[in-house]
Amino acid sequence: MIEVEHLSKIYGSTAAIQDVDFSVETGEILGFLGPNGAGKTTTMRILSGYLPATTGTARIAGYDVHEKSMEVRRRIGYLPENPPLYPDMTVEGFLTFVARIKGVSAGDRVMGVNSAIDRCQLSDKRKVLIRKLSKGYKQRVGIAQAIVHDPPVIILDEPTVGLDPKQIIEVRKLIKSLAGQHTIILSTHILPEVSMTCDRVTIINRGRVVATDTPEHLLSQLTGNAGYELEVEGDVTEVRSQLKNLPSVSSVEIVPSDETNRSKIRISCNPNDEPGREIANLIVTQGLGLYEMRRTRATLEDVFLELITDE
Repeated sequence: MIEVEHLSKIYGSTAAIQDVDFSVETGEILGFLGPNGAGKTTTMRILSGYLPATTGTARIAGYDVHEKSMEVRRRIGYLPENPPLYPDMTVEGFLTFVARIKGVSAGDRVMGVNSAIDRCQLSDKRKVLIRKLSKGYKQRVGIAQAIVHDPPVIILDEPTVGLDPKQIIEVRKLIKSLAGQHTIILSTHILPEVSMTCDRVTIINRGRVVATDTPEHLLSQLTGNAGYELEVEGDVTEVRSQLKNLPSVSSVEIVPSDETNRSKIRISCNPNDEPGREIANLIVTQGLGLYEMRRTRATLEDVFLELITDE
């Protein structure tokens, strides 16, 4: 549904993005992830027809974004970082206006507006002036204007920025509910957004794509943060070497605890192995007090930091 090949945008001697490649399958949610200034918004603006690319091509539903700009715009819904709302219009009036300028026929307009209002849970706000809405509801109106003409592709640029935790959860659920019927690109620098919402991830840093894969596969490639953390009481000098001798254990680190006579032990191991029982048995048979033991695994944040640090 979306194909991006060797896309670059150059401002003078500065490359905002350079040789960007990725694709999005029909009905998929792609998380476009990167730190601030990585080139996410520039890419979204090119895909939406707001900016021309310097070099490279982008196609949406088979249409070239540059050569067939109007055909592309008919097939996308775009929510920029700051929602394009008219504060002195009601929610219903604004969405009716947007549906009209997006070419929704008069016969389908009411149905399109009602569908967008229902899907974004705005029914009790339809007659309210937009300026009186909370930021979370304004964000929902922004998403509603992006889907009011039922486009096959939706582009969302930082859709939860500035929202409180409850509003973030609600917007995430809304985005997730749009998958399947729509192909979605979700641009963000918020890591939980990606792991909780997206089918695949493209990570961009300094204008270049550094990884594209499913969150699960990216995590499986990072083994350094898999292991256990323990808090024990007693002398851990001897048990350290015994823990290292366990077949699945690759490293053992002792960290002094704030509690008197207690230590924290960090154990790295193969993420496919579960030596937890052997570790616990060893601690107990050595006469140490085991206060806490928990499994640790690599997170998307670990993957993200490793990739952008390598860059």
